[in-house]
Amino acid sequence: MTVHIHPSVDGGVRKGTGHFAGGTLACKCRDKQVKVGIKGDIAHNHACGCTKCWKPDGATFSVVAVVPRDNVTVLENGDKLKIVDTSAAIQRHACTGCGVHMYGRIENKGHPFYGLDFVHAELFTEQGSAAPGFAAFVSSVIESGVNPSEMDGIRARLKELGLEPYDCLSPALMDAIATHVAKSKAA
Repeated sequence: MTVHIHPSVDGGVRKGTGHFAGGTLACKCRDKQVKVGIKGDIAHNHACGCTKCWKPDGATFSVVAVVPRDNVTVLENGDKLKIVDTSAAIQRHACTGCGVHMYGRIENKGHPFYGLDFVHAELFTEQGSAAPGFAAFVSSVIESGVNPSEMDGIRARLKELGLEPYDCLSPALMDAIATHVAKSKAA
């Protein structure tokens, strides 16, 4: 039995072009789509098992990446966007029509990831953005209803896809958080 992670990676992780200049994210509405422009390529693209990220129907994980917040512009139908949970660290702006999260923004200037917005690369109308490179918050899929007995198979499938599974973020991102905390304590 094949373990399904996310439609964009289940058939294999497609490599990025290495020179993606950006593009347009489009929601799933048939008319009056919300469109968000992204300048430049995405970074830290990964499969995420958290319970907050938007996942397409049938997906066990979301696939999410970051871009500098200055590289994100709402192009069309921004009046349809609403923040999903105003108390969350990441303010996820979702389309009120189809429910798709178009971008997530951190407003807390003291947060280690302030200045970065979270986006779902499968929403690009163009091809070639950076590929997912790891899986984060893998154990959290249990909180979404996955039977714990399935976790060995999920971790094996993630590794087969080249997405190293972590129960937090990747080591590079955890180092970035620790560096931010250490610098803020020294200040």
